[in-house]
Formats: sequence, C-alpha cells, structure tokens
Amino acid sequence: MRKFFLLLIVIFSIFIYHPKSYAFDFAPEIGDLAPDFSLNGVNTKFKNKTKWDLIDFKDKWLILYFYPKDFTTGCTIEAKGFTDLKNKFLSYNAEIVGISADNEESHDSFCNSKAINYTLLSDSNGIVSEKYGSWIPPYSDRNTFLISPEGRIIYRWIGVIPINHAKEVLKVLEKNL
Repeated sequence: MRKFFLLLIVIFSIFIYHPKSYAFDFAPEIGDLAPDFSLNGVNTKFKNKTKWDLIDFKDKWLILYFYPKDFTTGCTIEAKGFTDLKNKFLSYNAEIVGISADNEESHDSFCNSKAINYTLLSDSNGIVSEKYGSWIPPYSDRNTFLISPEGRIIYRWIGVIPINHAKEVLKVLEKNL
C-alpha cells in the first residue's frame, strides 16, 4: 500500500510540475528570420492599398501583433495603446501591424470607430498566425513580435496582457536602437 501511495505521489507530481522546457511553443525564436506574410487588410491612411507583405516593411522596425477579435475589450485596449504611441514609434522608424482572423470590413469599421491609425491585416484561415505560433482556431492568440529592419525577431511577447503592452514594446524597441 505504501508503494502505491508513493507511486501516486510521483505521478501526481509529474502532472503538477511542468518545467518551461516541456511547454509547447511554436512561435519563432529570438534571432530567427521573421516568417514571410502576404495578407489583405486596411489602413485608413492608405485607402487604395489592400495587400501588405513583410517586404513592405524592409529597412524599418516592425511591431507585429496578433489579437483575437476586433471590438472586444482587451483588443480595443491593446489597439488604442499602440495608437496613442504611434508617433513615438514612427520617430524610431517603426511601423505597427495588427493581425486577427477578422475580415477587412470588420477591420475598417474597427479602425474608423476606434481611431486606429495603423495597418490591420486579415488572416481568416490562420495561416500567418500559425507561422508565428499565434493560432488557436478560430482566433489569433495574443502575441507580439519585434522585428528588426533586417527581418529578424528581436523580441517576442507570448500571451500578452493588453494593458500597457504598447509601452512595454516601446521600451524594448528603445533598448535595441
């Protein structure tokens, strides 16, 4: 009986203790080349442009963030945080791009009603989100990647908390300039 309880304790402790090395993380690592993308989207400043590619941001810093859904509380907080700091990011030659599974019409409405002043891309089938380890069907997971002007992942935030996230990203960008 004693062996049985010891065995139970060992088995139970295996399920309770999960070292970080056992966690599944399919997101690109720091130092990796950023996965390529080509998606339709919206930017209220560029009404005639409908498609964006990673190459469009060559020679610029890119804040690429994934979020679950337009108009939800957390997503609105995160989007407004980046909007409020947009000019500061621009002063460091950095562009902001948000990606979710929402369609372009939803993005256009979200940008116009919440005064979002940067590009939002539609990844309805999750192909790009999956490349970045950010796809939990049918939504994009809340992750952010700082991509260098040379196209490398410099920093990543996995499982983002929206409040003050844009400020965290700005601090890391400033340290990497």
